[in-house]
Amino acid sequence: MLTYLFAVLAAVANAVSSVLQRKAHRDEPVVGSLSWRLLLVLHKPVWLLGFLAVIAGFLLQATALSFGALSVVEPILVIELPLTLLIASLAFEQRLHARDWTAALAMTAGVSVLLYALSPMVNGAPTVSTLSWSIGLPVNVVWIAVLVAGSRGSSPGRAAALLGVATGSAFGLTVALVKGMTTALDQGGVPRALATWQTYALVVTGVLGVFLLQGALNAGALTMAQPGITIADPVVSMLWGIFGYGEMVRTGGYLLVALGGVVMVAAGVYGLARSTLISETLAPSAASQHAPAVQAVDGGDTEDRRAGRAGSR
Repeated sequence: MLTYLFAVLAAVANAVSSVLQRKAHRDEPVVGSLSWRLLLVLHKPVWLLGFLAVIAGFLLQATALSFGALSVVEPILVIELPLTLLIASLAFEQRLHARDWTAALAMTAGVSVLLYALSPMVNGAPTVSTLSWSIGLPVNVVWIAVLVAGSRGSSPGRAAALLGVATGSAFGLTVALVKGMTTALDQGGVPRALATWQTYALVVTGVLGVFLLQGALNAGALTMAQPGITIADPVVSMLWGIFGYGEMVRTGGYLLVALGGVVMVAAGVYGLARSTLISETLAPSAASQHAPAVQAVDGGDTEDRRAGRAGSR
């Protein structure tokens, strides 16, 4: 029960963090790439509150992992997506349509079905071999680098989506490192945890994830960035659980159920991509053709309006 409780609280904290940090970026000019200028938003009180929520989510997730396995904690965290949309609709005073909820819930249900069908089970000691770390870490980092490279020069919506997946991938790696740290903590207390390299590596990947999050939330609408963040995190964590921590997955007919979960996720992504909540994903010329009929979940600012505000400063 403690595992479930802390995992749910972590999802709530992560959702609050995304909304607050998006609110801080909403009135800022689009940077267009990952640069130090993203850090100019750090002085805003709303961003600082969002960052505190990030820390709270991290601590709550670490606590949940100290009680349970990755396969138990991560499926619960997918509720972050509908929570984020709900909180965002309240914070930005925008109404979510039924089709938006349907798409978001389809994505959330799809990931839940996927993780339930595979049902990873702990097999042996919850540790990762040196060989697994030496292979998995570079693969994870290269994957993030590919996503970041693909976001450069892309449209705002595409950049936000790719950076969202990169953010989730970085957080998923951080979760794997957190599990390694909590295992060391359980085995030898604080001295053992401070002596393990995972403790320091998770600080680096955590900072990287927060920085990528700023790029995703600056690039486009929350509805484009958040799905990738929410989905990539548990999927990457699950992969680490299977190939790193030796968790077993079910095969046979369950693979067909898992495939059904993948289809549900794809359908949700397609539905959300066609939502009227993503006006910020349009190019300035396209946005002007659709305004004012289209509004975004974070206040209805189109990119041309944001550019206009930036030029007037």
